[in-house]
Amino acid sequence: MADASGRPLPQLTLLNEFFWTSGEDGQLRIQECRSCESLIHPPQPVCRYCHGHDMGVRVVSGTGTLAGFTINHRFPLPGVPTPFVIAQVALTDDPRIRLTTNIIDADPEQLELGQRVEVVFEQHEDVWLPMFLLAAEQPAQPDPLPRDEIEPQDFGKHIRPMLSQDKFEDKVALTGIGMSQIGRRLMRPALALTVEACERAVADAGLTMADIDGLATYPGGGEMGGFNEGGVTALEAALGLRPTWHNGGMESFGPSGSVTAAMMAVATGMARHVLCFRTLWEATFTDLMRQGKIRAGRGGRTGSYLYPFGASSAAHTLAQNAQRHFHRYGTTKETLGWIALNQRANAELNPTAIYRDPMTMDDYLSARPVTTPFGLYDCDVPCDGAVAVIVSAIDTVADLPVKPVLVEAVGTQIVERIDWDQSTLTHEPQVLGPAAHLWTRTTLRPDDVDVAQLYDGFTMNALSWLEALGFCGIGEAKDFLEGGKNIARDGKIPLNTHGGQLSHGRTHGMGLLHEAITQLRGDAGERQVTDARVAVVSSGGLTPGGVLLLRAADS
Repeated sequence: MADASGRPLPQLTLLNEFFWTSGEDGQLRIQECRSCESLIHPPQPVCRYCHGHDMGVRVVSGTGTLAGFTINHRFPLPGVPTPFVIAQVALTDDPRIRLTTNIIDADPEQLELGQRVEVVFEQHEDVWLPMFLLAAEQPAQPDPLPRDEIEPQDFGKHIRPMLSQDKFEDKVALTGIGMSQIGRRLMRPALALTVEACERAVADAGLTMADIDGLATYPGGGEMGGFNEGGVTALEAALGLRPTWHNGGMESFGPSGSVTAAMMAVATGMARHVLCFRTLWEATFTDLMRQGKIRAGRGGRTGSYLYPFGASSAAHTLAQNAQRHFHRYGTTKETLGWIALNQRANAELNPTAIYRDPMTMDDYLSARPVTTPFGLYDCDVPCDGAVAVIVSAIDTVADLPVKPVLVEAVGTQIVERIDWDQSTLTHEPQVLGPAAHLWTRTTLRPDDVDVAQLYDGFTMNALSWLEALGFCGIGEAKDFLEGGKNIARDGKIPLNTHGGQLSHGRTHGMGLLHEAITQLRGDAGERQVTDARVAVVSSGGLTPGGVLLLRAADS
């Protein structure tokens, strides 16, 4: 539950109670492995380093380095007026440990990465939240930032080799696509959008509902606050299907991970035609909330180590990753701006895009702040809509009227930590591993790719994927993106040709896949990239990520 102010409070468990209550005596405590003396956070029943089970608790110094911060303007925290500072502090005792927290009693404009900080506790009911103050004594120059456990350029060293040359990707094809009406506050039932997209995908593939023997979705059923329509259960009930295989859940290869799961089902013979779908209706959900027609579930405490400090959005983590990319590589806000401007220019040619008005760099830079360095146009557009894609067995495509799109390779391997605030410092987490994994499953290289549809929940997502996939080197995005020419439709690697999530609308990766298939079919009209034969599509915005390499059937 929240306290009297409304601030979300952590759920106390047998594993974490020592952490959330340690401030009662003014001392910070972190779990330690007694076997190898490593500090572990968040607390676990086993050591991630030596796999020992002799776990204890250590009183630590309570000092650290300001390893990241963002000034939050948009997302409220009950009882704490905006703007306020959300930060990550690397502990002096072990800089691998980063605590998400708030910096208090400091002028946000005077904060710098590398400043020294010290803990102070704030009591809320039976919880003592560790906040941080700037230390009274600061060095002449800020301390260096901690380094990643694995440097971004070294991820390839940790990729597992292929177990077999018999690739499941060779046994499948993408045969049908469908998109529902896309818009802001459509005030239509979410399931109706799902059915519309699915019916269009089935018809596009030249199939009937009776041919569909598999269903896959993300994030599955359950109350998700406008982020789903009820999952496989809801769609099966609506359409009366009898699938031999189905799949739904959040712990997948990003929001379009349902497609990769469907490929495996088809390749193993569990199904012949799997209907994959993704629906969002958060714009309508939010409006209905305002009207009092929907009430979000309340009353429970959170298991998150981020929410009690107001870090309620992926924006808060990615903003700090962007800040560190700026610090380490000289990237600027204008660098991110070229991505936003590119997506808007492409959206101008797409009649289904939500934002189609021209945008200039001045428009981008002067937009209202969300959470520094992100402004309004760094963030994707909440919308209502559904996208469906059909995965079919390769031996069925000769009988279908469509031009199939083939799957060359997938990348899914997790290399770094999944915890958002413990993961890679300078790039979106769960990007570098899948990207490195992709290139081990194909002889194609980045120069062979004709079009890239890269996840852009925020501009920083797309920048991370561009570097991770090798379209430019790690830390080279500033020069690569300058002027926007390299990512334009006639550039080195055309990016998000339908407008991306920044301008077309937040379809959580499935819209990017829809556009990649459209481009490889040659059906994109005014926005068609000439001779597009190979496309890369990524998915994941701080979830475990995934990436697909696709090619036209005759390439």
